[in-house]
Amino acid sequence: MSPSPALASTREELADALAPVRRSAAPVALVPTMGALHDGHAALLRSARERASSGAVVASVFVNPLQFAPGEDLDRYPRTFDDDLVLCEKEGVDVVFAPSVDEVYPGGEPLVTVEPGALATELEGESRPGHFRGVLTVVAKLFGLTRPDLAFFGEKDYQQLVLVRRMSRDLCLGVDIVGVPTVREADGLALSSRNRYLDPVQREHATVLSRALRAGAARGGFGLPAVRWAAMRVLDEVPEPELELDYLAIRTPDLGEVTDLHPATPTEARILVAGRLGSTRLIDNLPITLGPDV
Repeated sequence: MSPSPALASTREELADALAPVRRSAAPVALVPTMGALHDGHAALLRSARERASSGAVVASVFVNPLQFAPGEDLDRYPRTFDDDLVLCEKEGVDVVFAPSVDEVYPGGEPLVTVEPGALATELEGESRPGHFRGVLTVVAKLFGLTRPDLAFFGEKDYQQLVLVRRMSRDLCLGVDIVGVPTVREADGLALSSRNRYLDPVQREHATVLSRALRAGAARGGFGLPAVRWAAMRVLDEVPEPELELDYLAIRTPDLGEVTDLHPATPTEARILVAGRLGSTRLIDNLPITLGPDV
C-alpha cells in the first residue's frame, strides 16, 4: 500500500503540500475529479502516477456547482469521500485537494469566467447551456492553484477533453493535457459516477449506447449514412420513453464537421451518443475510421 496522501482543503494547505516537489523541480500531474471515484478514475490516476514518475500526483475532489444547470443533479450527485481517499491511496496519489465551494469561489459565483467558444453550444452544450463555461472555469482555477505540468482527463467526456486542450493551448497555460481511454464494464457500459442512479432495468438498457457505437464503427468503411443507420438500428431496440435519445453524431477528432471524405483515404473521426434513461443522462463515444472498407 502506498503512503497515505496529504489532504488539503485550502489554498495554503495545497501550497504547503506541494512545496517539496516545487523545490525539486519534479513534475506535477493533476487529475481533476468530482469524486465518487471508480475504476475509470483509477486509470487516470495510474496514468498520472506513471507520467509524473518521482514527481507529485494531485487528485482534486470538488463537485463544481458552476457546471450544473438549474434542475440538474447537483444536490444528489454522489459523494463518497472516504472511499475516494482509499482509492487515491491505492493508486499512489500524493495530494488530495478537496476544497469547499467558498474556497474555490470566494465571494460567490465569479465575475470572470472562461468563454469556451462555439463548440460549447453543440452536442452536450446544446442540452446543457453554460455547462462548459463552468467546466473550463473550474479547470482553469485548478490549474492556477496546482500549477501542473500535466493534467489527465478521460475520453468518455470527449467534448470536455477537446475543450480543455483548446483552452490550454489558446490561453498559453503550459499544461500538457493527456487523454485516457474510456474504461468499461464487462458488458461495454462506460464507467460513470451516474451509473449508480440506474435501476436494474435501466442498467440493462444502458448497454444499448456502447452497442450502437460499436455497430456504427463497424460500418465506417461504408460512409456516414451506413454508420448512422447501423447505430440507429441498435438504438431503436430501446424505444422511447425508455430511452430518450439526445444525439448521435459523427465528428472529426477535434469535433468539427466531417467533410470531404475521400473514398480511397481513411479518415479518423469520432462517433458520439447521448441519451436519458429515466432521470439519468449518459454519454459515450468511440474513435471510428471512415473511408474504404477496413
